[in-house]
Amino acid sequence: MAEYRATTTVARPVEHAARPLEFPGCRPVRMSRADIENCERRIEYWDAATETAMVCDPVSTYHEHPGQRLRDLATRIALLRGSPIETFGAADLLQRRADGRLRRILEADQTVYLHPRTTRPEGARIEVGSDTLPDVVLEVDNTTDVRRGKLSLYESWGFPEVWVEVPDQSSPSRPAGLRPGLTIHLLESGRFRPAASSRAFRGWTAQEIHLALNEREVSYVTMAALRRVGRTLGAAVGTGPDDDPLLREERLQSRAEGRTEAVLETRREAVLQVLKLRGLPVSAAFPGRLAEFKAASTGALVQAALECRDEADFLRLMRQEQH
Repeated sequence: MAEYRATTTVARPVEHAARPLEFPGCRPVRMSRADIENCERRIEYWDAATETAMVCDPVSTYHEHPGQRLRDLATRIALLRGSPIETFGAADLLQRRADGRLRRILEADQTVYLHPRTTRPEGARIEVGSDTLPDVVLEVDNTTDVRRGKLSLYESWGFPEVWVEVPDQSSPSRPAGLRPGLTIHLLESGRFRPAASSRAFRGWTAQEIHLALNEREVSYVTMAALRRVGRTLGAAVGTGPDDDPLLREERLQSRAEGRTEAVLETRREAVLQVLKLRGLPVSAAFPGRLAEFKAASTGALVQAALECRDEADFLRLMRQEQH
């Protein structure tokens, strides 16, 4: 089964029937075309027709945490899949006129590229119509409501998948009607439809994603979901944890340590068996103390067990052997 990929080229946006765009929780700020070109402030939306930016600040930890958590979760999935996933945070998403001048700008809360080696944007902003669009865009509604404005623009601009997260932790100014949860919007035939699970992160359900974004620590339930999704994505392209350099080295080291421990256990059993056959008692701590001599050969250990008078003499003989 082939892995899902967002289209690598994006057709010119389809403009649906005009409807008023609302930006609850934001305040309008006059900003000229020249100002917006060099602006580094956080804005929700800018329109050249009115030269007005919708600004939503200050930003709370309740709003910022889901986007940062998604970055961390995507990294874990990437490790299990065996190939990188990149996030670009609150990147500007811009639309230009036919003459190249800026028309509109949106700012997402998190942007995710599942195949950054071939699809990541090269410039400072993600340009609709020329750059590959993110596989997933996350919007966090805590003091805002993207359903009344930004979501329709994402739809008309052709974004393949948008997640709208309403955190469990609420702000006093949360718009009425918003309830905690995550909604996945998938683009089909130019229109968004709600879906129970992600198309990009195949099989990751809205309920699982919401739980993962709101946990204080990653739970076993979430880890199970990440493993499932990561391995599903990897299976589609024939990759896995051993294709990630970090996990590959960790797994090789773990295997080597496992083999070393198996050898040490065999040697401990050999020494204990010789001492038992000779009728020499040992303390409960003695097996653990044999780790002191892990660099010694099995032959040296057995020879000391055959020659020693007691436990203390065995330790003395082995320390002499090491020096």
